[in-house]
Amino acid sequence: MALNNLDTLYRQVIMDHYKNPRNKGALEQDSVTVDMNNPTCGDRIQLQLDIEDGIVKNAKFQGEGCSISMASASMMTQAIKGMEVEAAVKMSENFSEMMLGHDVDSEEMGDIEALQGVSKFPARIKCATLAWKAMEKGVHEE
Repeated sequence: MALNNLDTLYRQVIMDHYKNPRNKGALEQDSVTVDMNNPTCGDRIQLQLDIEDGIVKNAKFQGEGCSISMASASMMTQAIKGMEVEAAVKMSENFSEMMLGHDVDSEEMGDIEALQGVSKFPARIKCATLAWKAMEKGVHEE
């Protein structure tokens, strides 16, 4: 597939997650709640995680921000549901590597790979990693 077509596809995936966010809302049950913001651009997120027996049973987010931060939160919550905490943290570490421009296993990343182009825009990396940093903080508080 030509690079332009791939960029277009990735943009479509990001915009779909931004316009139709998955897991946006609040959890009913007791959960780990993490509030984080990116003061440089005003993105803010509240992430809620339902962690039971070392498994992320559910994840929801609320907040506001740019298309990158909100799409990233949507993709991340989709990806980590049902995952062992250690695997979710490992995925977050791989995402951080991808944001630094390093190659990662695209099989493991799925839709999240659509955000790899953000690595070319250093000012936007914090937008993309906000939800991931919130998740890492949350699982360590659990």
